Amino acid sequence: MGFTIGGIREKRTGIRRRGRSSECTTVAEFTGLWGWEVAPGARTAAGVCSCGLASCPAPGAHPLDCADTVPAGATLDEAAAAWSQWPGAALMLPVGLAFDVLDVSESAGRHALARMERVGLPLGPVAVTPQGRAQFFVAPGAAAALPRLLYRMGWDDTGLDLRGLGAGSFITAPPSDRGGLGPVRWLRAPAPDTAFRPPEARLLLGTLAYVAHRSARRSGA
Repeated sequence: MGFTIGGIREKRTGIRRRGRSSECTTVAEFTGLWGWEVAPGARTAAGVCSCGLASCPAPGAHPLDCADTVPAGATLDEAAAAWSQWPGAALMLPVGLAFDVLDVSESAGRHALARMERVGLPLGPVAVTPQGRAQFFVAPGAAAALPRLLYRMGWDDTGLDLRGLGAGSFITAPPSDRGGLGPVRWLRAPAPDTAFRPPEARLLLGTLAYVAHRSARRSGA
């Protein structure tokens, strides 16, 4: 048996059938438990993006244009029916609907997360990418407000390695591969009390900015 994602055909055995079930379960968890939409995404094979574009600007790291998103609230049966059209696709989450993302280096993110947990700050899910980035899920609107918040905190002119991802962006969800570099993983997995209502960015930003600034100074030294 083979399957096709946007033009690339790959050979699979019974392992693929088990993988399909796992994918559908994960999609249903995201849609049904956490209230997130899920978009089928491209993958890479031998460095070529499954979207079929030779000049793809983000191989294996973008949604498939021809695929519909699975809506928030979809059941397992609904998710399985939708995902059966794109078996093997990466799981991608649209940003700006249920959450925005604060993106920092993995090293800074790990240190900041440990600090936040020690002092009991409210936290949402946190993912880490194979490119070495930590992604903190925060309430929608954070990306647009980030320059103003950094200005108020006095971090606006320090060249922080800290950015906000908002409406129009997509992130690859664990456990999918991103860009052929390896899987995205959870540093802090979703939970019922955080996935539906991620924290306001201002509650985390002071710690993230401080740790990102300190990490940059150490790297420069």
